[in-house]
Amino acid sequence: MARSTEPGDRGNVTADEVAAVAGVSRWTVNRAFRPDASISKRSRERVMQAAQQLGYVPDLMASSLRSDRSNLVAVLVDDFANPHKLVMMERLTRILRKAGSDTLLVNMVDESDASAALLSASQRRVDATILIGSEFGEEVVATALGAQRARKLIVFARYSENPNTISICCDDVAAMTTITDFIMDRGYRNPLFLAGPQTVSAHLHRKETFLDLWSAKFGSRPESTWVRAYDPQLAYERVSETLGGRSRGELPDLLVCENDALAVGAIDAIRFSLGLRVPEDIAVTGFDDVPQASSPNYRLTTYRQPVTAMAEALAAILAGNEPSGDLSRFEGELVVRESA
Repeated sequence: MARSTEPGDRGNVTADEVAAVAGVSRWTVNRAFRPDASISKRSRERVMQAAQQLGYVPDLMASSLRSDRSNLVAVLVDDFANPHKLVMMERLTRILRKAGSDTLLVNMVDESDASAALLSASQRRVDATILIGSEFGEEVVATALGAQRARKLIVFARYSENPNTISICCDDVAAMTTITDFIMDRGYRNPLFLAGPQTVSAHLHRKETFLDLWSAKFGSRPESTWVRAYDPQLAYERVSETLGGRSRGELPDLLVCENDALAVGAIDAIRFSLGLRVPEDIAVTGFDDVPQASSPNYRLTTYRQPVTAMAEALAAILAGNEPSGDLSRFEGELVVRESA
């Protein structure tokens, strides 16, 4: 009796059945679902058409057990309050998918949740674990390295000094030098630096770079403060608390924010808590160029990271093609808008 191919009867379709409909071998069907397999375009199209007709879905788990790769990457994220994480996730998942890798998203609530999150990832036999966040200290990195099923540990958009990790990130020193030169050229002389979490292992070099460059130029170290997470609301509260009650002469002429999430909160605090204007009373710069940065509400001067190029480098590493150049020295561009 012929097998029904109606949409409601698509369970347990085998590769042999797809092969029969497509007029190819079972071996060709298996290869058609492997992005790196050598197969003609015509044969792949015939297999995919037959698979769609029959409702065939390959058993990826079984395929991974027969090969050296699972084509699954775990992505651990810990700060969804930062809008730039959504930008990075969109680019990463799109580019990795195009390269043949799926992503397993693990929401790590905080550093204490690291062990459980990494265990969840390693149980699924991932090809790599990617850390994207602000609270990945030495303990988290050590725990990740102990998850033996994750063959590569990649710290994305931050630099890790651990020699067993791969850092793919923007060159913070070059970026902050560009921002600092811009600020100095525009005549700002009393800045305040607003930083995020002060992590040690996987961290940014923006604060120390700016403070060192300013001190070398003017002989004095600028004021700075920080918040425990890259959260606009926390930035709003910190700016309101730090600057509230100061006279006009005691206020900074510029807030240099470690990223756009902080800059958005800072601008709101300047306007709605302090009752001042941006940039006439206090100017603001950010870092990342999130979608909100170009909106009429903020028109934020910021630094755009080359996230696409960074994600493509990550995909190349997973494919076994080591990119040329220093993976921790990607350079972006300054985007000048009305906030400074």
